[in-house]
Amino acid sequence: MNSAASTLQAILNPRSIAVAGNPATTSPAPAWTIVALITIGLFVDQHVPVWGQHAVSIVTWAMLLYWLAHSTPDTRTSMILCVIYATAGEIFLSLGWGLYEYRLNNIPLFVPPAHALVFVLGIAISKRMPDSITWAVPLAAAPPVFILAWIGADTMGLILYALLLLCMVFSKGRKLYAVMFMLSLGLEIYGTAVGNWYWLPEVPVTGWTTMNPPLAAGTFYCMLDMLVVTTMAARQRRNSTALQTG
Repeated sequence: MNSAASTLQAILNPRSIAVAGNPATTSPAPAWTIVALITIGLFVDQHVPVWGQHAVSIVTWAMLLYWLAHSTPDTRTSMILCVIYATAGEIFLSLGWGLYEYRLNNIPLFVPPAHALVFVLGIAISKRMPDSITWAVPLAAAPPVFILAWIGADTMGLILYALLLLCMVFSKGRKLYAVMFMLSLGLEIYGTAVGNWYWLPEVPVTGWTTMNPPLAAGTFYCMLDMLVVTTMAARQRRNSTALQTG
């Protein structure tokens, strides 16, 4: 098994590494707690004035710290990387490029840790999905992506879809990316419907058009996850090389 695949396998099991095709089933907390946190948290952020966003941020960070404290070193490192990459991505995509805006024109403090929790949720779901979902998702997404681009409603979707295919072809985490593509679409639909953030109809600088949310918005989440998995694989290769030469 190459380093990328073994690293992904380690990340996929929060408390222990899968052995002989029998992955561990334990995790720091049930996956539904993450769904509940995000669902309730986004609602509170939107509808509870003044202190709502602060309360959601505190609870989200507390849950992340709990997961970190009860996970393996590999999972812990991957979640920390996810927070770092997500923070950089949010700053660039929202504050820098201006693809979308949060309701208070900031980046809520609960967003970076929430990305790490969604990453863990996607992993938990992907372990329970059949392998057939890997290419079923991009194949099912292709017709609406091309139709929306053809009518001019979401031309950025073509770019995002091409990036999704690159993630699928050149990374070992294909099933995870397929799951994240659908999971994040649901998250985007809910978040924009509640009013926590919205995507601008015209993409700054490029002149592309998009929707609120873009159909292929999940590609950004897939790219985030690919960065985490790739970094972890590179870290594992470096550690293996150091052991061999040490």
